[in-house]
Amino acid sequence: MKLFHSHSSPFVRKVMVCAHELGLADRLDLLSAAVHPLNRDRNVLAAHPLAQAPTLIDESGEGIADSRVICEMLDAQAGHRLFPMEGPARWRALNEQSAADGVLDAALLIRYELTARPENERSQAWIDGQQAKITSTLDWFEPRVPLLADRLDIGTIALACALGYLDLRFPDLGWRAGRPQLAAWYDAFAQRPSMQATRPPAA
Repeated sequence: MKLFHSHSSPFVRKVMVCAHELGLADRLDLLSAAVHPLNRDRNVLAAHPLAQAPTLIDESGEGIADSRVICEMLDAQAGHRLFPMEGPARWRALNEQSAADGVLDAALLIRYELTARPENERSQAWIDGQQAKITSTLDWFEPRVPLLADRLDIGTIALACALGYLDLRFPDLGWRAGRPQLAAWYDAFAQRPSMQATRPPAA
């Protein structure tokens, strides 16, 4: 299998953390991707019309996009270890993944606003609105930390990758302030070998 990869992409990192946890990382041939909201990477576009990273090319040559789809496909290949199959545990993990991915979506929209737009075209109201989503979602996670406990599933992996991205790109946000449980949980989870192996280079 081939994976269009970017060291700084938190969604690529989520796929790679899953791959490491599932013992599949050595089956992925990493292809460099230069995705951008304005300038599309033609190599990735040839594999999938969304031209985004991550994009996986499976053994049949099919291009598969979206970290949620890729992670669940890898999990199915490894025997369903990170995606609970049914019941409350499944919906909890998927809901947490969705919330964590929402944090990343908002953070990336801020990032694009600051880096892809000329300064005179940037909207502070837009930036503030996206930051409000990040704040409210992290506030939602703080009292849920006891539910995270020592779990290893797609919900906890997605959350850890989101918090790691905030550390990488938005250190001034100070997300740990007022969230001691979440900070302690993340600091422990970040020590997992899969997280260490996928740690992006410094911003």
